Amino acid sequence: MFDINSVKTPCYVIDSNKLEENLKILKYVKDSTGCKILLAQKAFSCYGVYPLIAKYLDGTTASSLYEAKLGYEEFGKETHIFSAGYRESEIDEIASVCDHIVFNSYYQLNKYRSKFIGKSVGIRVNPCYSEVETEIYNPCAAGSRLGIQPDEVFKNGIDGIDGIHFHALCEQNSDVLERVLASFEERFGSLLSRLKWVNFGGGHHISRDGYDVEKLIKIINEFKQKYGVDVYLEPGEAIALNAGYLVTEVLDIVNNGIDIAILDCSAECHMPDVIEMPYRPNIIGAGDVCEKPYLYRLGSQTCLAGDVIGDYSFDEPLNIGDRLILCDMAIYSMVKNNTFNGIGLPSIYISKDDNVSLWKEFGYEDFKSRV
Repeated sequence: MFDINSVKTPCYVIDSNKLEENLKILKYVKDSTGCKILLAQKAFSCYGVYPLIAKYLDGTTASSLYEAKLGYEEFGKETHIFSAGYRESEIDEIASVCDHIVFNSYYQLNKYRSKFIGKSVGIRVNPCYSEVETEIYNPCAAGSRLGIQPDEVFKNGIDGIDGIHFHALCEQNSDVLERVLASFEERFGSLLSRLKWVNFGGGHHISRDGYDVEKLIKIINEFKQKYGVDVYLEPGEAIALNAGYLVTEVLDIVNNGIDIAILDCSAECHMPDVIEMPYRPNIIGAGDVCEKPYLYRLGSQTCLAGDVIGDYSFDEPLNIGDRLILCDMAIYSMVKNNTFNGIGLPSIYISKDDNVSLWKEFGYEDFKSRV
């Protein structure tokens, strides 16, 4: 572990050793199946470690022009994009940097197809099955805007379409993929042998402890053999899972029926999924509410009353100036952070072994340029 006192707080620290551990698992899946795996930049886009990721993966996937440009400029290899709707003012630039484009409707496919001559064109479909329990993250929920319905696909056909993309997972194991794939094949299987590729989307928690990697390999190999298509996966979390930290310092301690530690980090600004999802991040050395003798509520210096990370217990009393390390802060943190209340963006460090180096820091102009 890096020296906690060697960094300026608040800051993210990307653990390149853990990142590479995850990438080796993904490479094993690639080597065992011949599938291609892309970095989903919506979860992690710290391009300071793109050279390392590019040693193992096949390219990037984007949800916008800016993500596509970042992947094209900093990662290289294949550049894929999917958006629920493309802006006409951006489509030429998208075509200049992307070699794979996926459309969410036949209207946009027909409108922009001519811009992508010589590129690989696909459509996103709704597999009509998902086990995602949190509605906001469920792309197959009733009324979802994501993915073309089966009857519309058969009505319009797949002439001139190279591939089909579906996405219905969120932090799930390969047994869920197996059930989603059964629904997908039931609805679209008769079309698949006419395609060049099928993209299984993201949400595969491949690098998580307990994930059934061998089942995933079996699923991919059987699918490829059955339909004669290339298979893509585009995980985000699995690439940087547990490969980042947020280091913060205790600024003050107040009491309102419970001891409250005021930190120089913010859930709202620096890890908004803590509030939105919600979830409770692990903190090194801390326990659940009743696990250890000293209980604290951890909150931010912002004016938002609900800007609270959670209640944690500790072996010893917290003191002003103490530093805490929040875990799994590489994914959906840096890409979602903001400057609400004029709170500064955390610096970004990259660690390897026990060494840590500053990659990027931010200041007032970064706040001013965003408002």
